[in-house]
Amino acid sequence: MELRITATSPEHPAALLDLPWDVPLVDWPESCLVALPRGISRHVVRFARAGEEVVAVKEVGEWAAVREYELLRDLDRLAVPAVDALAVVTGRTDPRGEPLEPVLITRHLDGSLPYRSMFETTMRPSTINRLLDALAVLLVRLHLDGFAWGDCSLSNTLFRRDAGAYAAYLVDAETGQLQPGLSRGQREYDLEVARVNISGELMDLEAGGSLHPSVDPVEFGTAIAERYAELWHELTRQSVYPLAKRHYIDRRIRRLNELGFDVAEMQIQATPDGDAVTFLPKVVDAGHHQRQLLRLTGMDAEENQARSLLRDLETWMMTQEDYAPDDPLGARPEVLAHRWVRDVFRPTVRRVPKELRGSADVAQIYHELLEHRWLMSERAERDVGLDATVEDYLRTVLRPRLARAAASGAGGAAGEEAAEAEDGTSAPDTAPGLAEGTVRRGLTGPDGV
Repeated sequence: MELRITATSPEHPAALLDLPWDVPLVDWPESCLVALPRGISRHVVRFARAGEEVVAVKEVGEWAAVREYELLRDLDRLAVPAVDALAVVTGRTDPRGEPLEPVLITRHLDGSLPYRSMFETTMRPSTINRLLDALAVLLVRLHLDGFAWGDCSLSNTLFRRDAGAYAAYLVDAETGQLQPGLSRGQREYDLEVARVNISGELMDLEAGGSLHPSVDPVEFGTAIAERYAELWHELTRQSVYPLAKRHYIDRRIRRLNELGFDVAEMQIQATPDGDAVTFLPKVVDAGHHQRQLLRLTGMDAEENQARSLLRDLETWMMTQEDYAPDDPLGARPEVLAHRWVRDVFRPTVRRVPKELRGSADVAQIYHELLEHRWLMSERAERDVGLDATVEDYLRTVLRPRLARAAASGAGGAAGEEAAEAEDGTSAPDTAPGLAEGTVRRGLTGPDGV
């Protein structure tokens, strides 16, 4: 039997060949592994370094590995928040020629954590609510694209910070099915599975003393259905507006944008008596602010981060002498945005030492600076400016946060999350509606800042 690597990119097989495929995954040497927090899985999973990338390697049967590989590739084409499938390795044998289980290889999602790592210290109920918001958004996003998960749970999800909220990513598509559309019964089945799984996972945390005493596992498990129903209704409901108030349509679109969705296609039809307009968002897509920021600046950030940065960009634009949106001779928005990145964003972020950033990317750091500036300005009853904000943020937020993480001994991303959960120093919730999770692959600036 010959070793076979089926990969999504030509460079991946060469990088993967150096890994010890003739050794069962459970026995891989520490020299090729990367120490990262792992969630609960039915299969053996390890993190390893392949070239310049960190990958997750999961042992699973060949049929299941190939099927999940194809499903994850389909979800990537649909821009659904999920881990990236890189390869399937089959034909593995040990030195005696005995067959070993095939593996599925996915790219490690930088800055993400399994939910158990986030509960290493008691997490506040408000933070748990944000995790459930993110999971509800992910489930709605999957259902809109015709994906029935079949095993929605905290264990099968990775979470990463997105401004003041969280973004959720599907990490296990083993039980999923992709169809042209889902029936109400299929969606309700996914919701029931989610409710049971989440309640059980929270009960498990409660038994281990890792759950806040005010959190009722059953109540929080049921809440996922309420969050889902609210978002699904807002995205798919049909509305009738009087002809004299057609601007209500614009208001509805803005509401969808605030939830992190963009209206890609609308169906507008006059009623038979001609006195009203029926409005139905026919197709929606995620990442409205994310795409706008990418178009203007070339930066690829999470949806809530992008919303925060765009708000600052637009405010800054209005202070520029050549800002004239209605004048064809005025500076184009792309030109002003490039100037903002060069003269404001990058110089500000570079003033935050890398050793103090932890696992936070530059978009998250800038968002937190904006939130800190707002709080300082509210107290001072005037705009304090970015210079004073950076100095105070380093002194009162980042250095104490790093000290708490070091003192706790947790270290890394999990340590930072634990420190925030203990004393509430995480950035406040700023995004309206539910937290939106979208696929993110890093900033695209020449130096990453």
